[in-house]
Amino acid sequence: MFYEQNNSMHNNLLKLQFSTDFSFPAHLHSSYEVITILEGESLVTVGSHQYTMGPGDAVLIFPNQLHSIHTPEHSNLMLSIFSPRLVQAYTTKCEHRIPKSNLFRPDSFYLTKLSQLRTAADEVNIPQAKGVLYSLCAEFDENATYTQQRATGEDLLSDIFHFVEENYQKDCSLEALAMHTGYHYVYLSRYFKQATGLTYLEYVHHFRVDEACYLLENTRLPILQVAYDCGYDPLRSFNRNFRKIMSVTPRAYQSAYTHHKNNV
Repeated sequence: MFYEQNNSMHNNLLKLQFSTDFSFPAHLHSSYEVITILEGESLVTVGSHQYTMGPGDAVLIFPNQLHSIHTPEHSNLMLSIFSPRLVQAYTTKCEHRIPKSNLFRPDSFYLTKLSQLRTAADEVNIPQAKGVLYSLCAEFDENATYTQQRATGEDLLSDIFHFVEENYQKDCSLEALAMHTGYHYVYLSRYFKQATGLTYLEYVHHFRVDEACYLLENTRLPILQVAYDCGYDPLRSFNRNFRKIMSVTPRAYQSAYTHHKNNV
């Protein structure tokens, strides 16, 4: 099992990929993923469930659900990986929950629309992408049943992700995590680095900056308030970490996004 950094913590991430005879080992990331079988057969494992999938079958994998793909003989499939921010209302509705079954059969109309986004994947048309992705999530949600997402010592990495999500606005230190999990902070530090390739503090800063990007794009909050709401005090620490991760200051990011939105 490994953690895919490239498919995690990007505010407007949308990746579309068509693959033949594709197999990939167990991994997880903080984005949604839709795997759709176009031809042939694939075995997709999500958590403890394995799905034998044929043409027209799809799975919606939730953020930080462990999953793998195996093609025994032949398959053509479409992979769609997208940020929870692109379907924020659905993400909020399903907070701390995961589906009992990830399997569904989406309408071919939405799959066609999704595949047409591929040519613009590097320069995503956000409104168009949101419309298609929300439609897919709505189709899945129509027949889905959910269960509380497990966040216990049985799955330490999920427990850490859950802790950061719940505590990023306040004390989110390694020492606080150690008290929460019952593991020594030195062990947690080594474990997290080995599992994700990031230090725990790097992950916390990425998570907080991602939250800040969302607030800068979707609210009129002053930058000082955004910093405070994302767990930064003083402002200097927020500016430094935001610029390190996003390569621009929070004010420049907000101005550039506002300009882009006004010209769309």
